[in-house]
Amino acid sequence: MKRILAALTGLVLVNALHAAEITVISGGAIEPGLRAAAAAFEKQTGHKVNITFNTTPQMRKRVAAGDTFDVIIAPPAAVKEFTAAGKVEAGGVDVGRVGSGVAVRPGAPVPAIANADDVKKAVLEAESIVFNTASTGIYFENLLKKWGIYEQVKGKAVRYTTGAEVMKHALKGKGREVAFGPITEILLEKEHGLILVGPFPAEIQNYTSYIAVPMSAGTQKNVAQELVKFLGGPAGKPLFVAAGIE
Repeated sequence: MKRILAALTGLVLVNALHAAEITVISGGAIEPGLRAAAAAFEKQTGHKVNITFNTTPQMRKRVAAGDTFDVIIAPPAAVKEFTAAGKVEAGGVDVGRVGSGVAVRPGAPVPAIANADDVKKAVLEAESIVFNTASTGIYFENLLKKWGIYEQVKGKAVRYTTGAEVMKHALKGKGREVAFGPITEILLEKEHGLILVGPFPAEIQNYTSYIAVPMSAGTQKNVAQELVKFLGGPAGKPLFVAAGIE
């Protein structure tokens, strides 16, 4: 028995010695899936994953300023920029994509959003519209400009840096207020009563994809590659899907 206990103790010590702590910076829209996948990775490997969530514009600023992480998870356009600048390694994987949706607080009028004209009407009739200044918000702003109504409605627009802030505002809003943002961010507040009216109709739907890739200046290169492979593999990918990330 003593020999068995000694062997088990030695195994634990060996695992502890080989365990690493790695840092990840990621877009917030995939937070529920990434947290679940990171927890599964930690359980399987013994490594510790520390995650920072930022918008794409924030990630661009941080990377340009020289901030270093072991893994970055960002939209393809940003990853392409980081690659050109020599900031990331080869071997990135697609972890999924997130669509945009419409939300209202409990008790608020629920707009019809079956088609693009319905969404346009909902924007025009709303007392206020809430959306972020990140990727999904930039797309929505451009959509309003394409429709020719941006100047008409910008005075009633409430903007936040992140989708999470948008949804927290929407929960405490008033009147005919409508929120727009990543579906995953809406679902995170569903348990608090936020209502997912539905996804954008197909003709105006916008998906933001996310690619996980090791950073060139990371200090845990082997573990970073291991994590990236896990996130896009048969163990990690279903956890993203379960969280609403396609």
